[in-house]
Amino acid sequence: MNSVVIREGGRADLDAVLAMLDSAVAWLDAQGRTGQWGSVPFSSDDARRKQIAEFLEHHAVRIAELAGRPVGVCTLAEEPPHYVDPASERELYMHLLVTDRELRGRGVGALLCADALAQAAGRGIGLLRVDCYAGDDGALVRQYERLGFTGVGRFTVEREGLTPWPGQVLERRA
Repeated sequence: MNSVVIREGGRADLDAVLAMLDSAVAWLDAQGRTGQWGSVPFSSDDARRKQIAEFLEHHAVRIAELAGRPVGVCTLAEEPPHYVDPASERELYMHLLVTDRELRGRGVGALLCADALAQAAGRGIGLLRVDCYAGDDGALVRQYERLGFTGVGRFTVEREGLTPWPGQVLERRA
């Protein structure tokens, strides 16, 4: 996708990022795949809005744009989320990766992953990690594997009043 440009983002991108997340939730819900993010839009959940706002404020934010319109986002930090053990070496961690569902299959996610690898290399970091939902049929895990990531560990996040969330940590060398 040569016409996609990746730029630095930040808190000003909150509405665009929430719109992409809401679109992803609706797309997953329409397929009966609510285990990953449920069926409630991120934009209508105060806790999720706050979480995404904090990502955009405290992480490196990379926004993919097509003709000036945000079509993907990746947030990066040098520490994993609280539910994942740190790597034994310095790492760059993708905390969020989501793309506009209208462009599904057009390589936006692959471009953001390649950009994340370049960001890691630019910081002198040799390891890029991410975690994802590992439930249902494992399609998301397989998507990361197609992007060159290798699974390195599974985990479960216990959630009060909700079904436990199965996850997979994956890594790729920068």
